[in-house]
Amino acid sequence: MNAMKAAVLDEFGKPLALRTVPAPVLGTGEVLVDVVAAPVLPYAAEVFRGERNYQLTLPVVPGAGAIGRVRATGPDATRLTPGDWVLCDPAIRSRDDALTPDITLQGLSGRGEGGRFLQRHYGHGAYAEQVLVPTENAVPLGPLDPAEAARWAALTVCMVPYGGLLAADLRAGETVLVSGATGHFGSAAVAVALAMGAACVVAPGRDAAALADLERRFGSRVRTVHLTGDDSLRRGAPGPIDVVLDLLPPSAGAAPVLAAAMTVRERGRIVLMGGVGDDLAVPYRWLMRNSITLRGQWMHPRTAPASLVALARAGLLDLGQFAVTEFALADIAAALDHAASGQRRFALTVVRP
Repeated sequence: MNAMKAAVLDEFGKPLALRTVPAPVLGTGEVLVDVVAAPVLPYAAEVFRGERNYQLTLPVVPGAGAIGRVRATGPDATRLTPGDWVLCDPAIRSRDDALTPDITLQGLSGRGEGGRFLQRHYGHGAYAEQVLVPTENAVPLGPLDPAEAARWAALTVCMVPYGGLLAADLRAGETVLVSGATGHFGSAAVAVALAMGAACVVAPGRDAAALADLERRFGSRVRTVHLTGDDSLRRGAPGPIDVVLDLLPPSAGAAPVLAAAMTVRERGRIVLMGGVGDDLAVPYRWLMRNSITLRGQWMHPRTAPASLVALARAGLLDLGQFAVTEFALADIAAALDHAASGQRRFALTVVRP
């Protein structure tokens, strides 16, 4: 196949255009994948309108992550073969600096000048019939029922909080507070933390129905806190809070981030992964005297997708929690609208080229 169908973003603020474009050309150290299901982020339309100021080199085929089948591999692939089911990890890293690699999120955003440089070759994402990824970004899934491919695309949602919980060094039996637990990534964080062995997840929020839904799904291991004013986030916890994971959106502001962070126990860990744009003023003496670990985390380490797949394969992470709505690639505009307007908690919109 020398050409393929793809949805193309020519200019921020303009609708994606479905057209025929040249198919990717396989090189050494790469895998060519036939896309079967590509997730659509709830805020994807905001990115394509330019409202989030994401770094994308235009024109571009958007789409971050996918489930697909291997079409062809380069000479460095010794186990992947054509037809294998894979998860396409969108976090593409440069290979010439193992300590501080440049990163681009394929089809979504680049980090800094190096990330934009990577977009010259790996910029085009998964809203297409084929996608080209580095060999290490094609993560084997094992045998898969084609009808379930879209549901496995939920792994791309779960990978975000999984990266944060790995950064927090979450251990079995610990208590986690997820700030933003009723959102798209926050609700996935609840499921992932429990899959990793958390004894309890504290889930604060203002949406009573969303909190009740978390309790219904996960039972007594989730302790919800309905926020109505000057609330104590600790009141839902059965004991000290070991880890705080922040996944609040840009609209939240710094105040709730700090309120959640201050609930962590002495020698606890705080990981910031949300989209809040305001600066965070953390009390110096509290941080120092309580030996608190505070760190930021963008995405996940290279090895995370494979271990996340293992959690799902073992049944510890139940992808059946996600309600999936599928669209044809030709209906990409409807898919974007659906993703933005629909239920964001355990809901997944995908396109199937």
